[in-house]
Order: sequence, then C-alpha cells, then structure tokens
Amino acid sequence: MKAGSSKTTSVLLNIVAAIGSLLVVIPIYVLFINSIKSPAESRSMSIAFPTELHFENFLTVIEKGKLLSSFMNSFIYSACSVLLIVICVLFAAFVISRNTSRLNKAIYYFIIAGIAMPLNNVTLMKVLQVLKLMNTRPGIIFIYAAMNIPLSLFLAYGFIGTIPRELDEAALLEGCTPFQMFTKIIFPLLKPIASTLVVLNTMAVWNDFMMPLYYLNSSKKWPMTLAVYNFYGMFEKSWNLVSADIVLTILPVLIVFIAGQKYITGGISAGAVKG
Repeated sequence: MKAGSSKTTSVLLNIVAAIGSLLVVIPIYVLFINSIKSPAESRSMSIAFPTELHFENFLTVIEKGKLLSSFMNSFIYSACSVLLIVICVLFAAFVISRNTSRLNKAIYYFIIAGIAMPLNNVTLMKVLQVLKLMNTRPGIIFIYAAMNIPLSLFLAYGFIGTIPRELDEAALLEGCTPFQMFTKIIFPLLKPIASTLVVLNTMAVWNDFMMPLYYLNSSKKWPMTLAVYNFYGMFEKSWNLVSADIVLTILPVLIVFIAGQKYITGGISAGAVKG
C-alpha cells in the first residue's frame, strides 16, 4: 500500500509540476510566436504558427523603440546596484555572523525588518531632492540597493553561518588579518550565495517598473521596462511589434536566470534555514 501510495503521489506531483511549467512556458511562447508574425496575424494573439516569418520586427523595435539606450540604462542600473548589494551584504553578513554581540544582532534585525516595511515614496522623494539625487542614475541605483539589501542580508547571513568557524581560527593562526581571512578563505566559499544574490537581484532590478516611473523624469534615463510602456503607447495596435519589444526586454534576464539557476536552490535553502 505504501509503495502504491508513494507512486500515486509522485505521479500527481509530476502532473502539478507539468501544469505549472505550462503556465510559465505558454505566455512566453505566445509572445515569441506573435513577435514574428505580420500585423494582421498578430491581432488575434493566437498560438498558431505564422504563415510567414517576420524577424525584421525585432529590428523595427530596436530602431523605433530606442531599445539600445534603454538597454544600456537597464544594464547600468542592474550591474551597479547588484555589485553594491553583493559587496555590502557579504561583508556585513560575515561581520554580523562571526561577532554575535547585542549591537550586531540589533543592526541585523533592524536591516532585515526592511523586508516587510513598506516604502514611503513621499519621504524618499524628499531625501533624494535634498541629496540632489532626484532624476539621476546614481539616485535610482542607491534606491535599488537599499530596497534589496534586507532580503539579501537575510540569505547571506544564514549561508555564512553554515561555514565552520574553525576555518577562521586556522587562518588567524597562519597570520592572516581579518580582511585577508575573508577575501582569501571565506569569500571563495561564498560562490553559491553570491551567484544567488546576483541572479535574484538582477531579476528584481531589471523587471522593476515603479521606481523609474516615480524617480526618473527624463526619457533618456528610462530602463527597458519604461521603454516597453512608452512603446506600447505608440504602437498599441501593432501587437507583433509590442510582442517583439517584450521578448527583447525579458531575454537578458532570462539568460541570467538560466545561467545561474543551479546556484539559486542551494543558496536560498542554506540561507533561509540558518537565517
């Protein structure tokens, strides 16, 4: 009975997983297949294969949608904010994890409280105006870093807690300074969680729509999410071009996710359990 029940459960779980996969794959398929259709064929947004392939739609989108400049903006925002997040979080998580004083514990809980705290846009706007960072690229980069540091610290803190302290003691006995110990001994062991943070934060920053809408008034500084929104306003009846624009927007983050997905499960599970 137990063997039969286990087999039935496994089959049901596989069916659920297959349905869940279809819910993700089908929309992407619909977008791609309609991005290479003619304007007339794309109006129905069907899953039917086009009678003629129109790959020139992508070139049209790049030219008319100013996609290259918006791509560079998204790349700058993602790369700079993610680099800032990873460096700050890994150093902070190591110090807090290894020195569990009351002050460090209080700092840790204060920072990770940001996971649940809502963002006050009015106050943030005033702060950016005072610091002369409103409608600037550094301003939006700092916003993204501040928004994503709490969850990243939570995951990194838990992961570093799984690394034996004996490694620290051995490094100190060999004459390493604390900085050398972290950079030469600990940091190479943080590849899984570092990769996880890079992938998750890149996806979060790349796909964000609200922050640029509120804090970037110049279209020259818009990322790809706002470029898609603006492009849809101009070509709302050309679903083939709109679909091509969306495909080009999600393609970079999809590549990042596929490249780093093997690290995500291990990094999140280790960080969440220990944290």
